[in-house]
Amino acid sequence: MTDRAETFLELKGITKKFGEFTAVNNVNLQITEGEFFTLVGPSGSGKTTMIRLLVGMDQPTSGDINLKGARLNDVPANKRPTCMVFQSLALFPHRSVGENIEFPLKIAKVAPAQRRERAHALLEQLHLPLDFYDKGINQCSGGERQRVALARALAFDPELLFFDEPLSALDFRLRKALEKELKDIHRETGKTFVYITHSLEEAMVMSDRIGIMKDGELVQIGTPHEIYNKPINKFVAQFMGEVNTLEVEATGPTTVRDINGEGDFEVNSMPDQFNRGYLIVRPEVMKLGPGASGLPNILKGKFFNDYALGSRMQYQVRSSSGDQWLVERLQDEVFEGQFGDTVSLGWRPEDSILVSD
Repeated sequence: MTDRAETFLELKGITKKFGEFTAVNNVNLQITEGEFFTLVGPSGSGKTTMIRLLVGMDQPTSGDINLKGARLNDVPANKRPTCMVFQSLALFPHRSVGENIEFPLKIAKVAPAQRRERAHALLEQLHLPLDFYDKGINQCSGGERQRVALARALAFDPELLFFDEPLSALDFRLRKALEKELKDIHRETGKTFVYITHSLEEAMVMSDRIGIMKDGELVQIGTPHEIYNKPINKFVAQFMGEVNTLEVEATGPTTVRDINGEGDFEVNSMPDQFNRGYLIVRPEVMKLGPGASGLPNILKGKFFNDYALGSRMQYQVRSSSGDQWLVERLQDEVFEGQFGDTVSLGWRPEDSILVSD
């Protein structure tokens, strides 16, 4: 996906400083046409500054932003073939749905009849009734407003759409529904989407590829599967979901030892030049109780608590050294142990992930 001939949007050495503070540091990135790419990171990681640079609201201190090979650095935001969907949506509350959708076309001096035709087509595409055309924005629900904002962004057929956490203010159920709808709309339109969020879950559901930001740098880029199963370091592993973590040192070609005395463990392979770092095991691959019997990697601890997570159950086990281990099971695989019982935990060597700091 990063073949030079296919590159649509390219960032080359992008740095943004505010006085002595470096908000974005030497970012290099290639995005292909039609890709759904998501930048994700904690607060202060630099992702909002990145989106402001990409849409032309700020200028990079150094580096180049190229779209289809043409340098965008000095092109004003309103002259770029791009559009932005803001977290606040920025809809006009005193105007109708149709007037909001048509606004960029009106600015471009498109004839009224053509504007109305385009607005009707977008209402249909975004699954809104045609009679919404005359409906007031203040009469729309949160989900309907999201669709109107997206329709307005698509109105003048931009080549590239940017999204700044547009779902963050919605309730859980609506947010989950719109995640899937947004991915469907991306597939239907074939547009290139660049999405900013702090939510791992949003990124995993919608994205073709994900870029993880920390302290102004892109620390890892990959598909959701690659990011989740092959994190490059401890930060990425923990940011991408709950994990079990042990600090370990290498003792052989495929063995490590926990430095706090939990034992020796087998791994499938050892990263190059790995001497000391972290063993990561995700809760869903852990076995608990009788299911752990016969596995090469075994721990013992006290069954401390359980948590219902909808279709899954999560169990917490505390080891003698004070480590907390999490195990996840589907609801039809409920563990029947009693709190306080000594239980076994186990996992396969191929489920061990070794990472650096």
